Amino acid sequence: MKRLLIIAIALISIQGIAQERKEGPNREQRTHRMSDLTPEEAATLQTKKMVLHLDLNESQQKQIYKLNLENAITRNDMMAAMKAKKESGSMEKPSKEERLKMMNAKLDHQIATKTKMKTILSKEQFEKWEKAQEKMHQRAVGMKKQEGKRKGDNQKK
Repeated sequence: MKRLLIIAIALISIQGIAQERKEGPNREQRTHRMSDLTPEEAATLQTKKMVLHLDLNESQQKQIYKLNLENAITRNDMMAAMKAKKESGSMEKPSKEERLKMMNAKLDHQIATKTKMKTILSKEQFEKWEKAQEKMHQRAVGMKKQEGKRKGDNQKK
């Protein structure tokens, strides 16, 4: 009877270990991978992806590349500023006003990008681009929820 109980416990614990979920690369690793690219490389890759997805013509490709390059340069500058703050040790949680200002700036940028895309793309291409943007947004929201669950799990242990 004792042996059966020990075997059952061993099988259950092995099954629990086998069920552990392997995590993919976390946000920092993905960000680090993208930060290795120059703004020109990032803009080129993004533009090529959009050419494949939206079937862009030459004129559209040039305009979108220019827009992607501007975005990549801005993103690169922001990441460098954040990295400098982090390394200097002056990284603090932003105040309510600062968070509001950052969110407003982000939304203004998104509105400007959407307006530019509307002028560059045809109606069908724009609709397809909007659907892709919505899908990316949903994926990001899902990832944030998963990260929150993982952090909660780690705090319980």
